[in-house]
Amino acid sequence: MSKPIRKIGSRRNERRIPKGVIHVQASFNNTIVTVTDVRGQVVSWSSAGACGFKGTKRSTPFAAQTAAENAIRTLMDQGMERAEVMISGPGPGRDTALRAIRRSGVLLSFVRDVTPMPHNGCRPPKKRRV
Repeated sequence: MSKPIRKIGSRRNERRIPKGVIHVQASFNNTIVTVTDVRGQVVSWSSAGACGFKGTKRSTPFAAQTAAENAIRTLMDQGMERAEVMISGPGPGRDTALRAIRRSGVLLSFVRDVTPMPHNGCRPPKKRRV
Protein backbone atom coordinates (compact mmCIF):
# COMPACT_ATOMS: atom_id res chain seq x y z
CA MET A 1 0.00 0.00 0.00
CA SER A 2 1.49 3.32 -1.04
CA LYS A 3 1.72 6.29 1.27
CA PRO A 4 -0.53 9.26 0.55
CA ILE A 5 1.33 12.19 -0.96
CA ARG A 6 1.47 15.20 1.31
CA LYS A 7 0.95 18.57 -0.30
CA ILE A 8 3.59 21.05 0.64
CA GLY A 9 2.19 24.54 1.13
CA SER A 10 3.56 27.48 -0.72
CA ARG A 11 6.49 29.30 0.82
CA ARG A 12 4.63 32.58 0.76
CA ASN A 13 2.75 33.03 3.97
CA GLU A 14 -0.42 35.04 3.68
CA ARG A 15 -0.03 37.14 6.79
CA ARG A 16 -1.79 40.38 7.56
CA ILE A 17 0.43 43.43 7.24
CA PRO A 18 -1.31 46.52 8.66
CA LYS A 19 1.67 48.87 8.22
CA GLY A 20 4.62 48.88 5.86
CA VAL A 21 7.34 50.88 4.14
CA ILE A 22 7.33 51.55 0.40
CA HIS A 23 10.78 52.19 -1.08
CA VAL A 24 10.92 53.85 -4.51
CA GLN A 25 14.33 53.82 -6.18
CA ALA A 26 14.19 55.98 -9.31
CA SER A 27 17.32 55.92 -11.42
CA PHE A 28 17.74 57.36 -14.89
CA ASN A 29 17.29 53.92 -16.46
CA ASN A 30 14.71 52.13 -14.30
CA THR A 31 12.33 52.54 -11.36
CA ILE A 32 12.21 49.87 -8.65
CA VAL A 33 9.41 49.80 -6.06
CA THR A 34 9.97 47.57 -3.02
CA VAL A 35 7.43 47.12 -0.22
CA THR A 36 8.61 45.92 3.18
CA ASP A 37 7.04 45.46 6.57
CA VAL A 38 8.20 47.62 9.48
CA ARG A 39 11.03 45.18 10.30
CA GLY A 40 12.45 45.42 6.78
CA GLN A 41 11.31 42.04 5.43
CA VAL A 42 10.45 42.37 1.73
CA VAL A 43 6.78 41.66 1.07
CA SER A 44 6.58 42.48 -2.63
CA TRP A 45 8.52 44.34 -5.28
CA SER A 46 8.19 45.43 -8.86
CA SER A 47 10.21 47.33 -11.42
CA ALA A 48 9.61 48.88 -14.79
CA GLY A 49 11.66 46.13 -16.42
CA ALA A 50 9.68 43.41 -14.64
CA CYS A 51 6.44 44.98 -15.91
CA GLY A 52 7.51 44.33 -19.49
CA PHE A 53 9.11 47.64 -20.47
CA LYS A 54 12.37 47.25 -22.35
CA GLY A 55 15.13 49.64 -23.34
CA THR A 56 14.48 53.35 -23.06
CA LYS A 57 10.80 52.82 -22.24
CA ARG A 58 11.84 51.64 -18.76
CA SER A 59 12.89 55.17 -17.82
CA THR A 60 9.50 56.75 -18.60
CA PRO A 61 7.11 58.03 -15.93
CA PHE A 62 4.37 55.70 -17.21
CA ALA A 63 6.61 52.68 -16.58
CA ALA A 64 7.22 53.90 -13.02
CA GLN A 65 3.49 54.30 -12.47
CA THR A 66 2.84 50.75 -13.69
CA ALA A 67 5.60 49.37 -11.44
CA ALA A 68 4.16 51.13 -8.38
CA GLU A 69 0.64 49.87 -9.10
CA ASN A 70 1.96 46.32 -9.57
CA ALA A 71 3.85 46.33 -6.27
CA ILE A 72 0.91 47.69 -4.30
CA ARG A 73 -1.73 45.41 -5.84
CA THR A 74 -0.51 42.41 -3.82
CA LEU A 75 -0.46 44.49 -0.64
CA MET A 76 -4.08 45.42 -0.82
CA ASP A 77 -4.91 41.70 -0.72
CA GLN A 78 -2.80 41.31 2.43
CA GLY A 79 -4.62 44.16 4.14
CA MET A 80 -2.09 46.98 4.26
CA GLU A 81 -3.73 50.19 5.42
CA ARG A 82 -0.87 52.52 6.42
CA ALA A 83 2.53 53.04 4.83
CA GLU A 84 5.59 55.22 4.87
CA VAL A 85 7.24 56.16 1.58
CA MET A 86 10.99 56.50 1.07
CA ILE A 87 11.98 57.94 -2.31
CA SER A 88 15.55 57.70 -3.54
CA GLY A 89 17.18 58.83 -6.77
CA PRO A 90 16.83 61.55 -9.40
CA GLY A 91 14.94 59.59 -12.07
CA PRO A 92 11.96 60.74 -14.11
CA GLY A 93 9.57 58.27 -12.47
CA ARG A 94 9.76 59.41 -8.87
CA ASP A 95 6.80 61.82 -8.92
CA THR A 96 4.60 59.54 -10.99
CA ALA A 97 5.30 56.57 -8.72
CA LEU A 98 4.31 58.67 -5.70
CA ARG A 99 1.07 59.72 -7.41
CA ALA A 100 0.26 56.07 -8.14
CA ILE A 101 0.88 55.18 -4.48
CA ARG A 102 -1.40 58.00 -3.32
CA ARG A 103 -4.18 56.87 -5.66
CA SER A 104 -4.00 53.28 -4.43
CA GLY A 105 -5.89 54.01 -1.22
CA VAL A 106 -3.09 53.35 1.27
CA LEU A 107 -2.87 56.01 4.00
CA LEU A 108 0.59 57.59 3.92
CA SER A 109 2.02 58.61 7.28
CA PHE A 110 4.97 60.41 5.72
CA VAL A 111 6.96 60.73 2.50
CA ARG A 112 10.71 61.07 2.89
CA ASP A 113 13.40 61.77 0.29
CA VAL A 114 16.40 59.60 1.16
CA THR A 115 18.54 60.40 -1.89
CA PRO A 116 22.20 60.28 -0.83
CA MET A 117 23.77 63.73 -1.05
CA PRO A 118 27.51 64.31 -0.59
CA HIS A 119 28.63 66.91 1.93
CA ASN A 120 31.42 67.95 -0.45
CA GLY A 121 32.75 64.41 -0.62
CA CYS A 122 35.17 63.18 -3.26
CA ARG A 123 37.35 65.47 -5.31
CA PRO A 124 36.06 65.76 -8.90
CA PRO A 125 38.25 64.67 -11.81
CA LYS A 126 40.52 67.27 -13.38
CA LYS A 127 39.25 69.41 -16.26
CA ARG A 128 39.67 68.06 -19.77
CA ARG A 129 42.15 69.82 -22.02
CA VAL A 130 41.11 69.38 -25.62
